[in-house]
Amino acid sequence: MGTIDELLANNEAFAATAATGHLDVRPSRQLAIVTCMDCRLDIFGALGLQGGEAHVLRNAGGVVSDDMIRSLAVSQRRLGTRAVMLIHHTGCGMQSLTDDGFRAELQEATGVAPAFAIESFTDVEADVRQSLLRVRRSEFLPHRDQVRGFIYDVESHRLREIHVD
Repeated sequence: MGTIDELLANNEAFAATAATGHLDVRPSRQLAIVTCMDCRLDIFGALGLQGGEAHVLRNAGGVVSDDMIRSLAVSQRRLGTRAVMLIHHTGCGMQSLTDDGFRAELQEATGVAPAFAIESFTDVEADVRQSLLRVRRSEFLPHRDQVRGFIYDVESHRLREIHVD
C-alpha cells in the first residue's frame, strides 16, 4: 500500500469517529496565519488552535507573495479575519538555495525559466520584517493594524517576535 492509500485509510477511520457537525467557514478567532510548508511546523499544536479557529496559509518559506496577498484578501474581505500572524522558522530550506541558482536548476531541468519568484533568503529576521511590510502596505487588505511576525525555533518550539524598526 502506498502513502496516499494509507492516508485514505486513515481518513476512513477518522471520518467514522469524528463528531458530525458544522464548523463555520469564518475562522472564530478572526485570524489568518502565514507560515512555511515545512513539515516540522505543527501550527495548530504550537499555538493551541482547534479546527475552525484560524486560516493557515502555507508556502515554501512562508513568503508573502502576490498569491499570499490574494489569499489574505479573500480571508479578510469575505471570511472575516482581521489579525495576521506571520510565522517563519529557523533552519528553513529557503535559506539553503539562491534565487539565481534554483531558477537555473529549474530551467536546466525543464528548458523553461519559471515565471514565479523564488524568494530565497539568508536572514530569517530580515525576511520576517519584509513580510510584515508587504502585508502592512498592501492596499488589498483592509485590516493591516493587527499584523505581527515571529520566528519559530524548530529545536525549542518557541516563538520569538520580530518587530519592524
